[in-house]
Amino acid sequence: MENLKNIVPNENFDWESYEKGDLNTEVKKDELVKTYDETLSTMRDKEVVIGTVTSLNKREVVVNIGFKSDGVVPMSEFRYNPDLQIGDEVEVYIENQEDKKGQLILSHKKARAARSWERVNEALEKDEIIKGYVKCRTKGGMIVDIFGIEAFLPGSQIDVKPIRDYDVFVGKTMEFKIVKINQDFKNVVVSHKALIEAELEQQKKEIISKLEKGQVLEGTVKNITSYGVFVDLGGVDGLIHITDLSWGRVSHPEEIVQLDEKINVVILDFDDEKKRIALGLKQLTPHPWDALDPNLKVGDKVSGKVVVMADYGAFVEVATGVEGLIHVSEMSWTQHLRSAQDFMKVGDEVEAVILTLDREERKMSLGIKQLREDPWENIELRYPTGSKHTAKVRNFTNFGVFVEIEEGVDGLIHISDLSWTKKIKHPSEFTQIGTDIEVQVLEIDKENRRLSLGHKQLEENPWDVFETLFNVGSVHEGTIIEMLEKGAVVSLPYGVEGFATPKHLTKEDGSSAVLDEKLPFKVIEFNKDAKRIIVSHSRTFEDEQKGSRGGERKASKNVETVNNPVMEKTTLGDIEELAALKEKLGEKPSAAPEEPKAE
Repeated sequence: MENLKNIVPNENFDWESYEKGDLNTEVKKDELVKTYDETLSTMRDKEVVIGTVTSLNKREVVVNIGFKSDGVVPMSEFRYNPDLQIGDEVEVYIENQEDKKGQLILSHKKARAARSWERVNEALEKDEIIKGYVKCRTKGGMIVDIFGIEAFLPGSQIDVKPIRDYDVFVGKTMEFKIVKINQDFKNVVVSHKALIEAELEQQKKEIISKLEKGQVLEGTVKNITSYGVFVDLGGVDGLIHITDLSWGRVSHPEEIVQLDEKINVVILDFDDEKKRIALGLKQLTPHPWDALDPNLKVGDKVSGKVVVMADYGAFVEVATGVEGLIHVSEMSWTQHLRSAQDFMKVGDEVEAVILTLDREERKMSLGIKQLREDPWENIELRYPTGSKHTAKVRNFTNFGVFVEIEEGVDGLIHISDLSWTKKIKHPSEFTQIGTDIEVQVLEIDKENRRLSLGHKQLEENPWDVFETLFNVGSVHEGTIIEMLEKGAVVSLPYGVEGFATPKHLTKEDGSSAVLDEKLPFKVIEFNKDAKRIIVSHSRTFEDEQKGSRGGERKASKNVETVNNPVMEKTTLGDIEELAALKEKLGEKPSAAPEEPKAE
């Protein structure tokens, strides 16, 4: 109250006008209003202005835009910017300068949307780093709020390493770079990986500048592929090729390492320009060949597992990282070409004999046939000359038949040793591949591991008998069964065939014999070795004519014909015995003589 007592009234105040309600001062009311309005910012509804954050809490942000009152914006509109602080300038959209309560209505979200495309294009042009809010995940990536626009963040652009769980990024505010804009469809693609790569690029240069071949580093398994393993060395990746994971065979890298596993690796090579680093894991352990038993030598038996198969052989792992090759020729004593798959398969446990061992070249050849006795070791005792056996037909050639008596013991039957009587042009006319055939050992070639065999030798040679029946000068009834350019094939008794040249086919009346005509023929040549009989019809009457003119009857008295049974039996011997021989042969003998050498 004492203070109030000391207050002195303004001497210049017009109390009289105040009482009348007509206050007249030097400052007019309209001037006061004008002065007040000049202190406020000039603004209109539906426009974007810059305001200053004056206060904020978990729900609201108070923004001063220089108006007579401050506006309130929901904090949710600033979730993309968790670092918002008092004093920060923000864009707001004036929805209404004054609502029913006299409150200024602002929107930060609409302000961002109003200038979104302008800001998006500006950020792409300037390669600007912007902030965005990860709203949710979608197929192949994430949806990010950028300036109020929904942009697409591909899964491959989230991080430099593969992301297995996208959900951990939902609700986070992160920095991005705009990498692509489709103006027609209003699509925006952003990348967070681009920011990391730019940072890692510098790290890579520093790391690679310090790398040295042979250097051992610790890394983390980042990715596993069918051809190798990518390892993160702390900002730069290196590749361990599948062949450098282990000294042994590896079907897939997952057999050796797992994702996110920390491993030690050695630098094998690197490229400064392309920033490629080749790593090795197996090089950290001694080579298995160096640890191989020093006492192991050629001739020793080893056991192992078949790891790789090929047509030419099988690779057997006798110790981790130590393999030997069993060539297909060392799998069996047989000389017939076969595939290695006929003998074994991948995963088989086998026992073998060391054939060659080169520790410097780290090569080893093995054999399994050596575990069995060589069938040619005592071939003379097991298959002596003249012995008879059953063999299997394996192959044909124009000159004979290859057969196998047992595995590893092969022989050849020459085409001339197949039959005594048949004129065989190709072995396929006589037998078939895969069938059994009876053979007799004719000759042994131990050096070349081949037997000379015969089939006809199992039967008596009928040409020994034919030699006494078809002696030169004897006459037999024959039938022409085939006409050829150089003569005719004549069917003689007992299934034997003879050959007559055209001039020996002339009949007594001067005409020539024809196909299927039955006539007497005289034997003018007999060759037992060549199985050839040359006959002539003309000689049967020409010799008689010569004999009647010259008085030479002596030769004609000794000539026999098949029409004289008494003389035939006397000269030819026991016909019944020959018939039995023919039945024994079981097939009709034949001969296709060549052109006669002499008349």
